[in-house]
Amino acid sequence: MTILSRGAHVLVFPFPAPGHMMPLLDLTHQLSIRGLTITILVTPKILPILHPLLSTHPSINPLVLPFPAHPSLPSGAENVKDLSPTAFPAIMHAMRQLHAPIIEWFQTHPSPPVAIISDMFLWWTNNLACQLGILRFMFSPSGVMAMSIIYALRRYPPDDANDPNGMIHLDRIPNSPNYPWWQLQFLYSTRYVEGDPISDFMRDGILANMASWGLIFNSFSELERVYLDHVMAEAGHDRVWAVGLLFPSQIDNNLPEQTSAPSGNNIVSWLDTCGDRTVVYVCFGSQAVLNNNQTKQIAAGLEKSGARFLWCVKEAPKGSAAEGGDHGVIPSGFDDRIAGRGLVVREWAPQVMILRHRAVGAFLTHCGWNSLLEGLAAGVPMLAWPMEGEQFLNANLLVDELKVATRVCEGAQTVPDSDKLARVVAESVGKKRGSESENIRPRELRMAALEAVKEGGSSNVDLDRLAVHIAHLAFT
Repeated sequence: MTILSRGAHVLVFPFPAPGHMMPLLDLTHQLSIRGLTITILVTPKILPILHPLLSTHPSINPLVLPFPAHPSLPSGAENVKDLSPTAFPAIMHAMRQLHAPIIEWFQTHPSPPVAIISDMFLWWTNNLACQLGILRFMFSPSGVMAMSIIYALRRYPPDDANDPNGMIHLDRIPNSPNYPWWQLQFLYSTRYVEGDPISDFMRDGILANMASWGLIFNSFSELERVYLDHVMAEAGHDRVWAVGLLFPSQIDNNLPEQTSAPSGNNIVSWLDTCGDRTVVYVCFGSQAVLNNNQTKQIAAGLEKSGARFLWCVKEAPKGSAAEGGDHGVIPSGFDDRIAGRGLVVREWAPQVMILRHRAVGAFLTHCGWNSLLEGLAAGVPMLAWPMEGEQFLNANLLVDELKVATRVCEGAQTVPDSDKLARVVAESVGKKRGSESENIRPRELRMAALEAVKEGGSSNVDLDRLAVHIAHLAFT
């Protein structure tokens, strides 16, 4: 690790969603221990999330600015964990109103930052950085392949994007993947509604990200080398750093929504009673709330499978349109019927700890990037059910390229067949899957991930390179 002299000041600006914020907070931690001076910008309701980081690094200063009101958002929407991802564009648009307060803070600071590191959803900070005469580094909590495809859709729009089931061939992307258009539509940033301010704002976001001075990814070279090379070629420079895996357990365990949740001891105690690689862990991330038809079929599939399972269920948020309706309700009597063989958790669960437990043999996941990395780092084979956005791209990476996952279902509204689900779940922790040959590839990737973050590993070296690069800005 390279320890730098103090002096290079950086403004870090996360997007207020757990999947985006947690890896950027870990990057902030990594840069702080390498000697950089850091100010991190948050809104008031997000400030408690920083407490573990600030306690560890008293030199990191928070900049707290009020969350701007927006006509498309409910009151108090600054913490987006309980909002649908479809609300993200409005959140992004609202946060652009922080442009003027940031400039005022910068102009009055005795030693203002030489660079901004901001989330990919805050692309307007590239223009802000240019206005301030400093450099912007984009941070992507997503993978390099996903960013490559999203950028390609914007820069090289597909000729025929009218048929939802029509196949789109991405021949400019390494390995030339094919996707049905309905899986790419949400990512297609050129969609435009005349006169809509959010649509105007979204249109050029991806291009602004790629125009940033530097690009930082929560990935590692051994996982996405071909896509890192591709991004460098598209960007026309080598200021691209893969610094993953970033998922800070010390911060993850202290998120505000977890303060009233069980410590996880009950979960670990239950896992301790199970045999090695006999449990299927089922979790669809911090955003997805399944409808009752989906929940019913998942419950039936798990029950029919005969396998042990740990199922983390996200119930409809209080006050949301889904609360008390047709979302997130476990069938009556299910808990009693599966008692001893299965465990249903309706609150936060320590996912990293669960995945690393010897009892977990498979992971049924929505293929969010953080979950993907956590599964890889644990060496656990995955069952893929991508639901929206880049999750379809991540699923292709897991299933078709890395060969560490099996497709189970696709789509946020798709209702699985319980018999098929039962069969796949049973096989995932059956004798065939539990054999040494079936687990070689996940274990290889686990070792590669762990090596990347060690001293001298590719991600550790990239962190050093990034810190040195930023430090030099203070003297140019």
